[in-house]
Amino acid sequence: MSPRKRLRKRKRDRPSGSQATLKVGDSVVVKPGVLDPDFSIDIGGWQGRILEEPGTDDLALIGWDSITLQNMPTSVIEQSEEQGLGWTQMMLAAHEVELTSPSDTVEDVARITDALSRQYAWCYLGEEGKRIGQILASVSKGDDMAALHAWEGHLAEHLVFPFEAEVSEYQHKGPLQTGERVIVRGISLVDDLYGIIVAMRVGRRRYDLPLCDLKVADEHSPNYQLVDDYSVWFANR
Repeated sequence: MSPRKRLRKRKRDRPSGSQATLKVGDSVVVKPGVLDPDFSIDIGGWQGRILEEPGTDDLALIGWDSITLQNMPTSVIEQSEEQGLGWTQMMLAAHEVELTSPSDTVEDVARITDALSRQYAWCYLGEEGKRIGQILASVSKGDDMAALHAWEGHLAEHLVFPFEAEVSEYQHKGPLQTGERVIVRGISLVDDLYGIIVAMRVGRRRYDLPLCDLKVADEHSPNYQLVDDYSVWFANR
């Protein structure tokens, strides 16, 4: 679970006579009728493994198995990411689960968690984040160059060149100034520091500039959202 995420847990008193018989590594299934503590959906049938045994508060930490993660409603993962909540684990009362047989392996859990984390990592940015996540779904977390090449391929396929853009970021050197209009001709290269570099024309001169320093002039053009999504990702990567 990412350090930025809050653990999801149910707050309730331990019922009289309950006993903490669950042990770390046990496979458990949630009993019918138990509700998600944050989103109030029925999570009966969700299965996982005990990661921390119940304490005096009767709460056990459960790590969901790969099958539960794969079948978890998309809305739960998206809302969890947007609200900074963990979705791979949950604290539930011991009496809300019962022992069962494992249906996968720990390796399966790691593999599915990694895939889903890549897909939904940007959901905290809302609709933009969902689009970004789709573009980077196959890229390993932290691999910036792979992410840049994924963007390069996506933009090369979907951007319509040439298009008019405006310099939206202050330029420390060179003749271009904030607010100046340029004609973008195409993608020049991918740089590990400045990201995707595009070729442009101003008058009779040709320049190269990071795409993240530009804003498409026509807000109604499909190019506008594509470039804006890339710039949002680049600023938050």
